[in-house]
Amino acid sequence: MIQLPCPYCGLRNSAEFAYQGESRSRPPAGSDPATWRSYLYLRHNPAGWTTESWYHRSGCRRFLVVERHTVTNEVRAARLAGTAGSGSDVEGGTESSS
Repeated sequence: MIQLPCPYCGLRNSAEFAYQGESRSRPPAGSDPATWRSYLYLRHNPAGWTTESWYHRSGCRRFLVVERHTVTNEVRAARLAGTAGSGSDVEGGTESSS
């Protein structure tokens, strides 16, 4: 079970959230079709730390940016989407066994 720290609701089971995918920058306007195809359909899927977007559908209904290790499911930090500073960061330190 993966435990995600929500800045508003505290530590919660990942079943309350909807996984939205890797956090990536959108290609600039006017990019070629190959760039858009890569952005829309290809994923990096690393074995290690990644930054992901999650939606807290059964809680505060906010989008979060979560730093998670894809092998151990350890969560390093979580913050509200759209915030860049550490003011809304929540330290994770949780681990799970799938």
